[in-house]
Amino acid sequence: MSEITIRKRSLEDAVVTQRKFFKKTAKGKIIKVIRERYLRDDIGCGILHCRECSATSSPPPCLPPDGALDHQQFPTGHFVLPDTNVFLSQMDLMESHLFRTPIVLLQTVLEEVRHRSLPLYNRLKALVKMEDKQTWVFYNEFRSETAIVRNEGETPNDRNDRGIRKATAWYNTHLSMTRPPIRGKQQKLLPVVVLLTDDVANRQNAEKEGMPSVSIRQYVEGMKDASQLADLLSAERDESIEATVASRRPQLYPDYLPNATVLTGIKAGHLHQGHYNANEFNYLEGSVSVPAFAKPVLLVGRENMNRAVHGDIVAVEVFNKTDWKAPADEVIDQEVALKNDDVEDSDEEGEPLGLVAEEQRILREEESARQAAERQPTGRVVGIVKRNWRAYVCHIDRTSLTSSSKTSISQQTVFATPVSRLLPRIRMRTRQAPSLLGQKILVTIDRWDSASRYPEGHFVRALGRVESKEAEQESLLLEFDVPYRPFGKAILDCLPPEGEQWTVPLKGDDSPEWRDREDLRDLTICSIDPPGCQDIDDALHARKLLNGNIEAGVHIADVSHFVSPENPMDTEAASRGTTVYLVDKRIDMLPALLGTNLCSLRPYVERLAFSVIWELSPEAEIVNVRFTKSVIKSKSAFTYEEAQLRKDDPNLHDELSEGIRLLNHIAIKLKAGRIAAGALNLASPEVKIHMESAESSDPIDVEQKQLHETNSLVEEFMLLANISVARKIQETFPQTAVLRRHMPPPPENFERLQDILRKRKGLALDVSSSGALAASLDKCIDPSEPAFNTLVRIMATRCMLSAEYFCSGSVSPDTFKHYGLASPIYTHFTSPIRRYADILAHRQLAAAIGHSTLHPTLHSKQHVERVLSVVNRRHRMAQMAGRASVEFYVGLAVKARGEKTARVVEEALVIRTFRNGLNVFVSSLGIEGLIRFKRDIDFDAENYSVTVDDVRIAVFDKVTVRIEVEQDKNTQRGKVKMTLTSPVDSSALQ
Repeated sequence: MSEITIRKRSLEDAVVTQRKFFKKTAKGKIIKVIRERYLRDDIGCGILHCRECSATSSPPPCLPPDGALDHQQFPTGHFVLPDTNVFLSQMDLMESHLFRTPIVLLQTVLEEVRHRSLPLYNRLKALVKMEDKQTWVFYNEFRSETAIVRNEGETPNDRNDRGIRKATAWYNTHLSMTRPPIRGKQQKLLPVVVLLTDDVANRQNAEKEGMPSVSIRQYVEGMKDASQLADLLSAERDESIEATVASRRPQLYPDYLPNATVLTGIKAGHLHQGHYNANEFNYLEGSVSVPAFAKPVLLVGRENMNRAVHGDIVAVEVFNKTDWKAPADEVIDQEVALKNDDVEDSDEEGEPLGLVAEEQRILREEESARQAAERQPTGRVVGIVKRNWRAYVCHIDRTSLTSSSKTSISQQTVFATPVSRLLPRIRMRTRQAPSLLGQKILVTIDRWDSASRYPEGHFVRALGRVESKEAEQESLLLEFDVPYRPFGKAILDCLPPEGEQWTVPLKGDDSPEWRDREDLRDLTICSIDPPGCQDIDDALHARKLLNGNIEAGVHIADVSHFVSPENPMDTEAASRGTTVYLVDKRIDMLPALLGTNLCSLRPYVERLAFSVIWELSPEAEIVNVRFTKSVIKSKSAFTYEEAQLRKDDPNLHDELSEGIRLLNHIAIKLKAGRIAAGALNLASPEVKIHMESAESSDPIDVEQKQLHETNSLVEEFMLLANISVARKIQETFPQTAVLRRHMPPPPENFERLQDILRKRKGLALDVSSSGALAASLDKCIDPSEPAFNTLVRIMATRCMLSAEYFCSGSVSPDTFKHYGLASPIYTHFTSPIRRYADILAHRQLAAAIGHSTLHPTLHSKQHVERVLSVVNRRHRMAQMAGRASVEFYVGLAVKARGEKTARVVEEALVIRTFRNGLNVFVSSLGIEGLIRFKRDIDFDAENYSVTVDDVRIAVFDKVTVRIEVEQDKNTQRGKVKMTLTSPVDSSALQ
């Protein structure tokens, strides 16, 4: 029998290692909770060759012995120890390659950033891993000399500040102990650890305690690259600007209500919460969709928009019905209306200006022209629930620089114009204005005071010359917040060590890959994809059974076999959410080794798959369905066109051709069944851009994509697989199943389209159900214009709500339905190489069939909700990035075509009329364009028409337009410009 010795801790030790607090249970009972932490003496300081910490080897130290030596205030060398607010407000500075000072990152700071801002916490973790940075995480809460507990009556913030100061003091003492004086030799001057903080009280306390401490601005001013680094400082901490605002500018916008008042008002129903959406055609209008009203709340004028930025979650107060208004029917461009606006918010005499006179005049003219019949809820922003600010792609407005300042290197205030028309101009102070002219730059908004007409921000970095291919590609990705950095070492280390030589192992009892996995290598399986597809994530097969039925299978790449839950590759995939497809490149969600090789279902090689196999009657009725992990060997990879030719060739009777015909036979019946159930056949512009060569990526022409019957074949089986999987995972995991839904659109969304069709074409649009809408769209035909039906479907698509991923336990089951597909339940399972939601569905399905256990995170409703929120956002941004890429390359292709033919003239259909212009759709190019007129044209809002030179032009009319490419004022990229040439020439009216 062994003897155990128990040693009592001293009272002092107990105080430091214990944390006592009170917690309220779900039933309202108050209980006392004591949490213990175990303190250690072997947590290293991170400084190379430190004699005191020589035993500490994991992780290896990364800080140089003498720190940084290039600062005026600290010539003997130094390290910086920033407090929490430095990382919260100055992350762009800390990430800059010019900021080379070794950084001590405290555990206290890391945890506080995590609680305050998850996006900044993720950036901070990435900062620690940057190879060109020297950042050491010091676990001060677990080192005995630096651990503290919160004193009675002390706020959490004061406790953290005290802990940061104690760690700073310990580091400086520790440095002196590692270099003890040697008798007879001159003592070498020691480096210091400098506390960086903009908290005046914290800085004063540090100075009292005898430790070096400076503000972030003071520190930057002493650095070697001070002029460039100063531009990266957040305006939020610029005390000189704060003083200027307070002394010179009157209040232009109403103050926001206190947060507590806002939350109480929303809960009581007096205020309403929603996302603020700017108007791309009129910068003086915005809207907020809220559950209480069928139509969005209209915000008219910048005072009522009250400093909201597109994407912010805001609280709005709705006016009385007598003050409700209709949206304006005029295109109002900020660049035109405010071309002479002053960047300093003052006139020549220095007197403050209110909202500019031009805006007041525009609003008065709009007021008299608004249609009373189309009034909608109108209100004003009274508070910000959550800002959605990030770094925006901009360019410096040349007109905001004086002729003398265009060569000056002194600090000056300039306008940064975002490439997105949905965003306001940003006031920015910089010393680099002359060198940044003509470049794309990245700018972050820091704040927007009630005394400033514009938000204030700071320069982050330059992207390159406008219209250069490299700068335009990067700016497009940044504009839509697409993660595009190369995969880091930790992520790549998660890949199979065999790399490209990895193969499916030989079948055997001891092979984990073959556990509970069916051998389907003998099936005649093929893939059907667009030309040049490399990430083949789906393949199909079909064969007749002896009982007269048909076996059909969808085989999906088993990506979840290679991506383990919660490892670095999985975390990165969850953050990216989706693969982004641009015209000339692809931004992968997963490393290429998986996406285009080991998981890609290439022909003639064995691959791991997840298979859904049905037995179907000849009439496409499901007899049974089973799900299994499998090993397949695709027999061929077809393009849509190749599969179509094979299906249509009467001389081909091989297994592949017969299999494609069987699949097509079933697909036709499946589609007919969906349409009968009320599924919609909508449309969006689809074009194909022809490149000069793969190397140059220079577009030379553009045309509409041709769809084949085999496109529909693949689509129907992918839909069937997604529906079948959705049913299975929802039955097994009713609280956390990863599903996708498409909510029915409010009937009000279609009112304008219904009115246009009735007045212009005598057609009725029944929106009482998806089936009724589908039947109505089929009847929207103009025999004289084949493109008319497609255009109506495009316009109907824009009346819809967006589909979204959701957690099954988070919403009522009666809202699961996918409106567009007329399916009661749906998910995404068929594209795990390029969509993270599909990987989650794979994991849930594997657990549902007993192949593997479900990771604990997928049992947590809160975790699933949080992940899907990110995925939904990434999916939306990826779609917008893809569209912007097509628009950019269509412009280049039109320019290339124009250089050959001198002019490009195309037919177009009018899709919207304004008081000063037309919006038209060119079906042959799949693009829209805005044709601007002067204000003196006759506008008939009720009949959706304008009269130009006694010629009436209305929605759905066919016109002829001349297409050119000009530099867009916002994006600084080439943009398609359209001029009406028939039935009238609009050149003189622009």
